[in-house]
Amino acid sequence: MTRKCELTGKMALTGNNVSHANNKTKRRFLPNLNMVSLASEKLEKSFKLKVSASALRTVDKKGGLDLYLLNADESLLSRNALKIKKDIENLEEVKGK
Repeated sequence: MTRKCELTGKMALTGNNVSHANNKTKRRFLPNLNMVSLASEKLEKSFKLKVSASALRTVDKKGGLDLYLLNADESLLSRNALKIKKDIENLEEVKGK
């Protein structure tokens, strides 16, 4: 499985290690990913997601997984996160009627 954040789409970047003698060797900059269990208040479930530390702070700032997903750009979300977002939107439509 790719080293990719399921909420922000952050992936590994490439660059160079540069020595004092200015020798360059390839390296990878990996995102700080953690497997976390995030709870959805509206769905009353918790979901295991591979999330970067910065995305986890953003979820806390936005007020939880539900509010974060409703405002998130769909092109950045993983399939799993998109499914959760659609379930939340469908639940809101049902309660709104």
